[in-house]
Amino acid sequence: MVDAAVVITTHNALPWIELCLESIEGAEAVVVDNDSADGTVDFVRERFPEVRVLEQANRGLAAGWKRGLEEIPPSRWVLILNADAWLEGDALAELVAVGDAHRDVAVVAPKLLNPDRTLQRSVRGFPTRWRLATEYFYLRKLGPGTDLLNGFYGAGFDHASEREVECVMGACMLVRGTAIDEVGPPDPSFFLFSEEVDWCYRFAQAGWKTLFTPVPRCVHVGAASHGGRLYRDNLRGHLRFFLKHHGLDEAERVRVLLDRALRLRGRVVRGQKGAMYRDAARWIESGDVPTLIER
Repeated sequence: MVDAAVVITTHNALPWIELCLESIEGAEAVVVDNDSADGTVDFVRERFPEVRVLEQANRGLAAGWKRGLEEIPPSRWVLILNADAWLEGDALAELVAVGDAHRDVAVVAPKLLNPDRTLQRSVRGFPTRWRLATEYFYLRKLGPGTDLLNGFYGAGFDHASEREVECVMGACMLVRGTAIDEVGPPDPSFFLFSEEVDWCYRFAQAGWKTLFTPVPRCVHVGAASHGGRLYRDNLRGHLRFFLKHHGLDEAERVRVLLDRALRLRGRVVRGQKGAMYRDAARWIESGDVPTLIER
């Protein structure tokens, strides 16, 4: 059994995959490629022949994670790492050391940095209907440091101290193998967005904790493979989460809330982004939750 293995899902991951794999060189790693068309697979096989590469149709990020978890050797810890993210220094060993010091922790997350070295805020709160309202109606701008109005984005979490949190962005997460054995792998029905929220929520429901630690660091580009073009998938992730964990009635209330917020955004926001909101509102009005999450 190795201390830590690494799972990376790729989809058109050039040019960042080189930095990503260099940062975990020497670790057991598997790359699951979701139908890249930019030469990612050939590049990884040529530049990093020691890394196992698996190819599959693009079934989404969580499906890639799940496939990778099935293929890695038995491991005490698994690092889930985005293809557009790379560790700094000895971050992997530091994450393992923190995890080993906290036996009730399932997920350990490092500090994320943007490529320009500024802080990338990565701590999140579990979605509730109120928290989605504070985000989609822009209420969080009235009190970004308050839990009441910005609990969805961690209420101004300082990212400077080691603390238990509800959930974190999935760009870089060290996950305990025994916790995965208990709650199961990521849910592949989440194509992109909310997959890490669902996983952290399931860990929490089973009594495990998620821990943010500021010393290990990871640079994350963000949206490298989709460029923000998958707005409906973000909304679909919210609906799927609420349907799975809170039932159809609450999921429908969330759908109505999002519809109203998107219609408002479509009226007040100009240009291409406003058009995106109006299109999303038309989509979310076009069916009930079970129908929408399968489209």
